[in-house]
Amino acid sequence: MALSAKQQALCGQHDFDFTGLRAVMLNCTLKPSGSLSHTGELMKVSQAIMEANGVATELLRAVDYVLPPGVYPDMTEHGFERDDWPQLRRQVLGADICVIGTPIWLGEESSVCRRIIERLYGESGRLNEQGQYIYYGRVAGCLVTGNEDGAKHCAMTVLYALQHLGYAIPPQADAGWIGEAGPGPSYADAESGGPSNDFTQRNVTFMTWNLMHLARLLRLAGGIPAHGNQRREWEAGCRFDHPNPDYR
Repeated sequence: MALSAKQQALCGQHDFDFTGLRAVMLNCTLKPSGSLSHTGELMKVSQAIMEANGVATELLRAVDYVLPPGVYPDMTEHGFERDDWPQLRRQVLGADICVIGTPIWLGEESSVCRRIIERLYGESGRLNEQGQYIYYGRVAGCLVTGNEDGAKHCAMTVLYALQHLGYAIPPQADAGWIGEAGPGPSYADAESGGPSNDFTQRNVTFMTWNLMHLARLLRLAGGIPAHGNQRREWEAGCRFDHPNPDYR
């Protein structure tokens, strides 16, 4: 149903400036580029909202990259002949927003998704200019599709990992679509009803705006305040009001 002129005006009445923000969207489908990805089609909804509001986006398929298993920044230093993670890492660290999309397989996120999380974890020893962990000041969300239960479980797992690494997670930071259990139409299939499902489309919209709002607020604030969360200062003996500052 088309919006009325009044509804369109209400939707457009905001003065938030998101220009300058960048988002990297990592589609963890098992299918390489050139094949239809139902997860990717849902991610395009979020991408369209961001681009309509001045956020620069990249929607990438992780499976198109050679990403060896491991938790180091460059696995060619640990026995592998090729590692595309350093290239992908530049795009991830150049973005204010990270959205991870995954299908559900056997109730869990895809193996490609787990690989991405492990490689993100490989950067966790790096610090930013304020001495915080490298992902501080960035925000993240998660999108999930499938034909079996597990959407909330997958989102819980992915978002836990991302916040543990330092990403800020806004409210309503996930959305998903699951069809009838068992074989049947997937999200982008004509008979699925996914693109017209109000619950899914509302949640992906709210998620996207919450990501943009929080990313903008963090940029205006200069990131998360750098006090009480700096590893170098802790290692140098600063205890940031810990009740037992003399313990060793």
